[in-house]
Amino acid sequence: MTDGDCLSDGEGDPVNEPQITDDLIAAHGLSPTEYDVIRQIIGRVPTFTELGIFSAMWNEHCSYKSSKKWLRTLPTTGPQVI
Repeated sequence: MTDGDCLSDGEGDPVNEPQITDDLIAAHGLSPTEYDVIRQIIGRVPTFTELGIFSAMWNEHCSYKSSKKWLRTLPTTGPQVI
């Protein structure tokens, strides 16, 4: 990440955030493909904070991403199904 990729605090000084690396992406539980999607969504390299937010939103334990496999095994018809 270059200085041009840093956020500003409004006074023109870059906010001190870690550089986004492959190791940091993996530590957030994101695949390289997911990281590419993040870049496409926001149109630039995400900040450390943004990476953390996407990681939390897409977390395997908190998202439809992991649950849809199991939801498909549930009945879709019957007296208990609304």
